[in-house]
Amino acid sequence: MKTIITIQHTQSVQHTNGMIGSWTDWDLTELGFAQARRIGEKLAQEIKNEQFIMYSSDLLRTRRTAESVADFLRITPKFTQSLREFNFGEACGKSKQWAKENGKTKTDPYCGGIEEKPFNGAETLHEVWNRLTAFYTQFIQSANNNIILVSHGGTLGMFYALWLGIDIENFFKYEF
Repeated sequence: MKTIITIQHTQSVQHTNGMIGSWTDWDLTELGFAQARRIGEKLAQEIKNEQFIMYSSDLLRTRRTAESVADFLRITPKFTQSLREFNFGEACGKSKQWAKENGKTKTDPYCGGIEEKPFNGAETLHEVWNRLTAFYTQFIQSANNNIILVSHGGTLGMFYALWLGIDIENFFKYEF
């Protein structure tokens, strides 16, 4: 049986400045660094006798979270683009207000469906699903039984749906 621990990156600058996270490289805030250290301390106490492998999104806020936690566990994270947040294309680096005013659906960027690109250059939900499914299949079939994933809220929500066997067409019926 596999043990999978998921960690959403801790507070980053985009949580405090009204900007889009997506594929931008926002750093952690001081609070975010402290939160990551606390997670590392607690997790080290909880899993002290077990060996884990850690995979993390390669974006700065998740890298920093993963590195902080990994220091306490004495492991080296493996960084991958597969665990990145949804790519919002032209909305990257812009404000959430800009996204609300300029997105194709104006409210929820993905309420147009799984094939909708909410912004020019963005990923569809189906593209994100396929990216994550390929990674999920690879690590679920691996010999590693103790795995830590450090990623983003939207990506982890999609991971939970995959884990529970929910298909993409039913993804919107659930909230993770």
